[in-house]
Amino acid sequence: MEDFYETRIDGIDGEIVGLFGVFDGHGGARAAEYVKHNLFSNLIKHPKFISDTKSAIVDAYNHTDSEFLKSENNQNRDAGSTASTAILVGDRLLVANVGDSRAVICRGGNAIAVSRDHKPDQTDERQRIEDAGGFVMWAGTWRVGGVLAVSRAFGDRLLKQYVVADPEIQEEKVDRSLEFLILASDGLWDVVTNEEAVEMIKPITDPEQAAKRLLQEAYQRGSADNITCVVVHFLGNQGATSHGGSV
Repeated sequence: MEDFYETRIDGIDGEIVGLFGVFDGHGGARAAEYVKHNLFSNLIKHPKFISDTKSAIVDAYNHTDSEFLKSENNQNRDAGSTASTAILVGDRLLVANVGDSRAVICRGGNAIAVSRDHKPDQTDERQRIEDAGGFVMWAGTWRVGGVLAVSRAFGDRLLKQYVVADPEIQEEKVDRSLEFLILASDGLWDVVTNEEAVEMIKPITDPEQAAKRLLQEAYQRGSADNITCVVVHFLGNQGATSHGGSV
């Protein structure tokens, strides 16, 4: 099992802040576990966390990545991790993604992807990798250097020049039309579409039961990967409640 998840509610400078994340490790669990334990702590300590949240998220992602790589000096095997996170500050929801875990919201009854999977065959990702001196090749699937099937990740020291931890960030307004958020590793998305996932849990008011429903469905559909899912329900103007689970 190389997946981890984290859900936290903190008070920062008088603001109630929600922090939710899914971290899918590869090459062992070390990177995903490190990101789970350090990313959000680094973020909320950032001096601009409230005043310039987007730049704080970028800094925290890159700082966490560099600190993990420093801690890895004596390891023989290269470990890495995705991170799909959602940061709730007041009526703003900032979704930051690195890798192929995914964030999907239900707004006004519709499924909307609020992150993009980072795959090496995407035109802009491939161009960035080649501009940095790397290459993308087919080896069962498209891979950076013929090795890694994601184009952005924490860790992966040997491919770091090409496999960056720069997050793509999308901001959503939290209002009455925003019903819930799903954060999940590709163990879910490999076998369940965004629309199917949203439709499946619309009738379920308890986020723990909703997360379990998605895990069970992915497992029954034969997902061959670790499956981790966090569901966050938005309660009108009353904040958020969340639950996650892993298989």
